[in-house]
Amino acid sequence: MATAHIPALETRRLVLRGPEPQDYPNFKATFASYRSRFMGGPLNPYETWMLYAAEIGHWNIRGYGMWMIHDKKNDRTLGMAGGWFPAAWPERELAWIIWPEEAGHGYALEATHRVRKYLYAELGWDNAVSYIDPKNLDSIRLAERLGAVKDPSAATIDGNDAVYRHPSPERLKSGQILDGIELEIEHYCDPLFKPKGMPID
Repeated sequence: MATAHIPALETRRLVLRGPEPQDYPNFKATFASYRSRFMGGPLNPYETWMLYAAEIGHWNIRGYGMWMIHDKKNDRTLGMAGGWFPAAWPERELAWIIWPEEAGHGYALEATHRVRKYLYAELGWDNAVSYIDPKNLDSIRLAERLGAVKDPSAATIDGNDAVYRHPSPERLKSGQILDGIELEIEHYCDPLFKPKGMPID
């Protein structure tokens, strides 16, 4: 398989693997939907196909990319998370998307937390940003829950996005940010925990 070289990552509830052809229908449905409005969508079938091909090709060009998030219990796909650095991006990005029907269960937080650990520890990243549409409040909240803060001095992609800078590996060692993230993930993993309000990832 073209993505056989991509390492699999695991969390308590999730398995992250490289994108495969059989994952495409969920990706296509999401990027053709209103859910993708903050990421250049909705896209037509040709645009969706080209973007998915780029997701796979990014791994071969950069040596990292977006993982497909799978439920460990039944292997269904839930979304994507990973490192993203296409041409014209000012900096390397930590990015994510959750399928519309899977939002609100903490999957994005759990997956991006694991991905960031990998990018920092295994690939030696010393920094990461997330480029977010200012109207995408769910993603802004998730970035903040990951300890990222808005960086108004950072270069944007096209002038219409906000840049959220993630804590450095050194800052994450302090424990306060890390402990807060892992406590929230633990709460989502506990079947007795029922988050209130609107979905936040």
